Parts: sequence; structure tokens; C-alpha cells
Amino acid sequence: MLKIAVFGTGHLGKFHLNNWKEIEDVEIVGFYDPNEENAIAVEKQYQIKRYLKAEELINACDAVDIVAPTIYHYELCEMALKKGKHVFVEKPLANSMDEAKELVKLAKESNLKFQVGHVERFNPAFLALKGHQLEPMFIEVHRIAEFNPRGTDVSVILDLMIHDIDIILHLVKSNVSYISANGVAVMSDTPDIANVRIEFDNGCVANLTSSRISLKKMRKIRLFQKDAYIGIDFLEKKTEIIKMDNDDKVDFSFDIETNHGTKKIGISNPKIEPVNAIKLELQEFKNAIINNTETPVTIIDGYRAMEVAHLILDKISNHHQ
Repeated sequence: MLKIAVFGTGHLGKFHLNNWKEIEDVEIVGFYDPNEENAIAVEKQYQIKRYLKAEELINACDAVDIVAPTIYHYELCEMALKKGKHVFVEKPLANSMDEAKELVKLAKESNLKFQVGHVERFNPAFLALKGHQLEPMFIEVHRIAEFNPRGTDVSVILDLMIHDIDIILHLVKSNVSYISANGVAVMSDTPDIANVRIEFDNGCVANLTSSRISLKKMRKIRLFQKDAYIGIDFLEKKTEIIKMDNDDKVDFSFDIETNHGTKKIGISNPKIEPVNAIKLELQEFKNAIINNTETPVTIIDGYRAMEVAHLILDKISNHHQ
């Protein structure tokens, strides 16, 4: 039985508690939340022991699940790693690049499992593309959300865009060569809307737009590669592949005339399996510990996404000086 400790039981933390309760061979030994009113309510609702000291809770568990605000990530991760506990921490990995570097060093030295909560990797619309060859050369991203004061402790880059940065870095097996970015703070002290262009050494270009001041929601990535277009709708859980080939395994096809003769266009919608993304990422963390395998989203993945996010923030900051 794997003993799990949960740090932070706010909006997202409660989702984590609900999902841990459904995962086999896991015991939630307790939670830590300094918000008195929320902690009392959680203790009553979930019948889970509340710890008043973070260190005592870490001592009582095998692994920590950190869903606390970003400013507390470093101290909780550091304490857990130094006490020999496996770590799951919500994105972004840490509050600064110095903290992130130190955590990478500690995690490497400790030989413990460490996973960063980039939940879109487990979105069923993205999982539906497993087995398909994805080699995008142009990427268009829109992640638009309604204003929610809960997320404004960090910029829209670290709050929303970092999901897409992680997905793009996961797909494009190349180093970043150039970034241009602009952003505007509208409702908070940090950028609430941003547009970013990322260029890679292999020639791939990604355009990203993120906003948290919209009246509607959108979470879409469009991938363009040789002879194919792939659309992923993370919000509606839909995936579409349009390909120029003679593959018969398509839902619909038609012919077009080109300078090189007749080409067949095939359109397919991969089957989307109903998946609870948060539950799956926590299950995979548990499996990595039990089976001694690598976590699906490593600390290096979390570090790279954060590094690109901070390069973007630097570019935006320079624009406004």
C-alpha cells in the first residue's frame, strides 16, 4: 500500500483527493493546508487526517502530491526529496529558474521518482494520437479561458500557456533557436494575454496565443506536417487527421487534382477513449514508483517547459521597458 500525502486542498487539490481515493493500493495518510476554514471542511468531508506541520506529514508518507500555490513548490519538494520521498508536483515546477535548477539537482542525486503535473499529456484527445507519426513543421495554438482570479498568482504564460509549451516540446524533437513574444497585463499585475512565436533548430515554427480574459473557452492545437494536418481539441476532446495518402483506414476520402496528378485526401477521426486525465496522471505516478520506471512527465520535462516560459516572460518584459 503506497502512502500518499496531499499538500494543498483547494479547488484542484480536491480533484486530486477524489481521484486518489479511487486508485487501488493507495492510502491517503493525510493532508496539509494552512487555510483553517478549508482544512476543517476537507477533514470533515473526506475523513482524512489533517497535519498541522508539513514535516510531520512528509515523515508519515511514501510520496507527496503537491497541489499548493507555486510559491510553496520549492520548499515542499526540497523537504520531501531530502527525506527520501517520491514527488508529484503541479505545474509549474517552481517559482523561479534558480529553484527549478536546484530541484533538478536534488532529484538527480536522490534517485527518487519525480513527476510534474502537465495534465494535457493525458488528455484523451492527445492520447488518441499514440501510434501516429507526428513530425510537425508548423504549429498553431489557441488556449483561451474566462477570467478567474484563482490563477492570477502567476502570469498567463505560467498559468495556461505552459501546458502547450510542454506539449510542443514533447512533439518537436529539436532545440529552441528563437523566441519572439508580446503580452499585456489587463486584469492583474502580470500578462493576461500573450502571443508567442517559437522557432526550432529543425525549422519548425510554433505560434501560441493564450488569454485568460475571454468570454469563451478554447484549447486547440493544430499541427501541420508533410502531407498531413492534425487538429487536437483539448476542450471538446476531439481529434482530426487529414492526410494525403492512399491509406484505406480513413473515415472519409476524396480526390483532388494537382500538378503532380490525382491525389487522395483521407480524413479520419481517431477513437477517443473516455479518460479521466487527472486520475490517469496520478495512476502513472503510482505505477512509476511501484514498477521502478520513469515517470511519464519527468522533472526535466517540467524544467524545459518552465525554461521556455521564462524566456517568453523575459521577451515580454523587454518589450515594455
